[in-house]
Amino acid sequence: MFLRLRPAPVALSLALAVALAGCGQSKLNPWNWFKHEEVMTLAPKDGYPDVKKDPRELIAQVTAIEVKQTQGGAIVAATGLTPTQGWWGAKLLAENDGKPVEGVMTYRFVVAWPDPGSPAATRVSTAQSREVTAAAFIDNVVLAEVTKVVVIGADSQRSISR
Repeated sequence: MFLRLRPAPVALSLALAVALAGCGQSKLNPWNWFKHEEVMTLAPKDGYPDVKKDPRELIAQVTAIEVKQTQGGAIVAATGLTPTQGWWGAKLLAENDGKPVEGVMTYRFVVAWPDPGSPAATRVSTAQSREVTAAAFIDNVVLAEVTKVVVIGADSQRSISR
């Protein structure tokens, strides 16, 4: 028994194959679906701000400094007093790329201004309500060379020695 091929389905299959081959870059070709990738960035249009331009300023007054030994080194904690409430972003920034100079490790105690429109920007209240604390870690390798730690503020500085 011979199966006889009908010319209509063969011709139709051939025509369909030729037609789909012409859709190589077409949206109709299912092999092209989900192939066009669009890359978007979340970076600001003007770029990121320069990290070296830190808008924070030195704290008004350094009131206390403390060094606590830890397993891997030491934690330097400093407390300072701001002129009003609402100051934030306190940090101890190491001078000299975090390396001691002649045994002296120096930090700048910086804080960010409060929002000018906020009530805290004008409220003075008590000294305890205006205290800000920041800390930094010194690992054992660097700590071996340190004999004195200095924290600098705008009106005062504090130091502690071994």
